[in-house]
Amino acid sequence: MNVVEELKKTRLMVLARGVPKDVLVKGVAAIREAGVTVFESTFDHRIANCAAENAEKIAALKAVFGETMKIGAGTVLSVEEVRAAHDAGAEFIVSPDSDPEVIAETKHLGMASIPGAMTPSEIKRAWALGADIVKLFPADDLGYHYIQNLKGPLPHIPLMATGGVNPDTIPEFLSRGILAVGTGITVFRPDLVKAEDYEGIKALAAAHIEAIRKCK
Repeated sequence: MNVVEELKKTRLMVLARGVPKDVLVKGVAAIREAGVTVFESTFDHRIANCAAENAEKIAALKAVFGETMKIGAGTVLSVEEVRAAHDAGAEFIVSPDSDPEVIAETKHLGMASIPGAMTPSEIKRAWALGADIVKLFPADDLGYHYIQNLKGPLPHIPLMATGGVNPDTIPEFLSRGILAVGTGITVFRPDLVKAEDYEGIKALAAAHIEAIRKCK
């Protein structure tokens, strides 16, 4: 099952940025126990060599979880980052924008492409460029009514909402036709990461999964 099929089934992607590698691996183990199967390790462009830093994390996650989770890279802004993620074992690429070169290299390397877009024109263009799913970002600023209106003329384009996703908003997003939701800080909450509270992280992941289950 590829990541697109997995997201159609589970409707949830969890992501994390700026979490130390050892803590990240243990945190992802915790959310896997809760039932999360799709995880995005996000490039942190505040770091000088963020490509190598995130590639190391992706490789570590793949070594631990193998085929039991879909592991990808997020905030991918360049072709070089696409290649670094691919070489580390990433299965999909997520970006905040729709860079044609990033999408093309992602598809060339056999990975799923999830670029970001806001407007109908941007969403249509991302889809035409080869996106497998288009990330609607920032979804919370755009609002539920906007999403509902988008699905009128663009019902054939699968959308993933990121920004403002939590157990309370998940039903609203999904009821407006969103395929899946992505979230980081509401699962990898900074205070829990700092305390290395893996049970707390697991509980938050479980709450998101339960919110999705109630929508089915």
